[in-house]
Amino acid sequence: MADLVHIIKLCVGAEGPEDLLAWQRSHFGARPPVHVTRMWPKRADDVLAGGSLYWVFKGMVLGRQRITALEQVTGGDGISRCAIVLDPELIRTEPLPRRPFQGWRYLAPADAPRDLLPGREREDPLPRDLLAALAEIGLR
Repeated sequence: MADLVHIIKLCVGAEGPEDLLAWQRSHFGARPPVHVTRMWPKRADDVLAGGSLYWVFKGMVLGRQRITALEQVTGGDGISRCAIVLDPELIRTEPLPRRPFQGWRYLAPADAPRDLLPGREREDPLPRDLLAALAEIGLR
């Protein structure tokens, strides 16, 4: 039996969740969006057991998309890569500060931010320094 795990990734080039969704719609239309990455997850079964891709925007986790599949794709350079197939719906999460990192990382469910309650999706997050201070004392 698989142990659920998520993936966390920096979202480069998007100001926030709405930017990412607009980009995905313009590039994929009605097809499910994909994020292509060089490395294939060694814990693929755990990711596919209900995992999500958590997006970090400018140092803050602000949303997630359910991972529906992992597919092998070959780039124009002939190198095999992993296409992470995503649910088109982006679920907003409680803001969580996250320092920059390279590539993607696994994220344990216990460390993942909670989904925002319905009706709070459009609220602006607290200032980054305040969120970081709250996270530091365990009150994220």
